[in-house]
Amino acid sequence: MREWVICVGIAVALVGSSAFALAADQASQKFIKEAIEGNLAEVAVGKLAQEKGQSEGVRSFGAQLVKDHGAANEKATELAKNMGVTPPAEPNKKQKAVYDKLSKLSGDRFDREFAKEMVADHKRDVAVFEKEAKRKDAPTAAFVGEILPTLRHHLEMAQALAAGKSASR
Repeated sequence: MREWVICVGIAVALVGSSAFALAADQASQKFIKEAIEGNLAEVAVGKLAQEKGQSEGVRSFGAQLVKDHGAANEKATELAKNMGVTPPAEPNKKQKAVYDKLSKLSGDRFDREFAKEMVADHKRDVAVFEKEAKRKDAPTAAFVGEILPTLRHHLEMAQALAAGKSASR
């Protein structure tokens, strides 16, 4: 009888830890999917800034977004595949709406709205990545540690643009 109780206790503990691992795994899967969508959106908006930006600062920042988020997306896509996650092929609906809104603007108005959107977007990104960084044992930990400094720098660049300063690297 005692052996049976011990076996049941072990089984319950294993199921509980499996459920915890599954929840953590689902959180990582959700995070990596959203990171890929965000990278795809940043690349698209970065290209748009290179085409429509009036100021050199906006065009330069757009090029930096394309370069950095393109590289981050390669890493995120590889990580997603290693985690058994099918990488998204396009940004989410909200990100597409921002692109559509910006694509209809030109001149100073484009530059101002682009800078405003990039500040808001990178504030969200930094917050999400900082939250994920607290999950030290998550399969996304190394990726987060590598990408978070770049996101923080992008936020600084976007804030400089929004304040009317150059977004130099």
